[in-house]
Amino acid sequence: MATGFFRNFISRFTGGPVDWEELEETLIRADFGISMTSIIIEALKKRGGEVNGETALQVLREEILKILPAQNPPLTPLTSGPLTILVAGVNGTGKTTSCAKLANWLKSQNHACLLVAADTFRAAAIEQLCAWGTRLGIEVMRSQYQGDAAALCHDAWSSARRRNIKFLLCDTAGRLHTKSNLMQELAKVVRTLGKQDATAPHEKWIVLDATTGSNALIQAREFHKAIELTGVILTKLDGSGKGGIAVAIQHELGIPTRFIGSGEKETDFAPFEREKFVDSLL
Repeated sequence: MATGFFRNFISRFTGGPVDWEELEETLIRADFGISMTSIIIEALKKRGGEVNGETALQVLREEILKILPAQNPPLTPLTSGPLTILVAGVNGTGKTTSCAKLANWLKSQNHACLLVAADTFRAAAIEQLCAWGTRLGIEVMRSQYQGDAAALCHDAWSSARRRNIKFLLCDTAGRLHTKSNLMQELAKVVRTLGKQDATAPHEKWIVLDATTGSNALIQAREFHKAIELTGVILTKLDGSGKGGIAVAIQHELGIPTRFIGSGEKETDFAPFEREKFVDSLL
């Protein structure tokens, strides 16, 4: 994960007054967004007196910790059927890979899970998830290319329940948030799963590429309108992603980051931990 994004800024203003314009620019470049940046700047100005780099870092940490939840609820198996996680997002964010990594993490926690190749719009996505399944030793349920994704998820839920598989992970097709017909198709998958279990899907997560900055917030906003997201998987934090977008999304939409992807390996994936994340960010 990218670390210490503010280190250079803080070192330049150690023992001396910060440059407010430069601080604001640094926060925006770190993907905190306009609203969260304004809150941090205002909190600093309320301190009064001269604000140096050390003070800025302290207040920044305090304000971030106010926004991010202390801990996320655990993924606990249900007694009535599989805990169903719907994974959505635009193309290119690492959605299918994140589904596989999540399944592998659940397997490491001794949970049985079933992957569903519900991205039926891309034959390559089906093959990619199946290749991951073979590699990780995790079953993948699939249908034909351009098949009915909602029907596949419906059947997968029934199969998981019948065989007492505790987690069902549905990898849906990547879609642009601006395409209303595709967003409606995603909502259909949600409704279809709800016919099996009124509370399903129990989690609706969006996979966001941390390197896309403010565009990730726009994606989260639009997908949230369509299916009421419950979480974020933030990927590519090993590259130029600064991570502030997790704070911006939590602040504006109230959607917590649940997992972080930081590399290509299946082990480069871990639950979001607030303190560790803030330490890496600052």
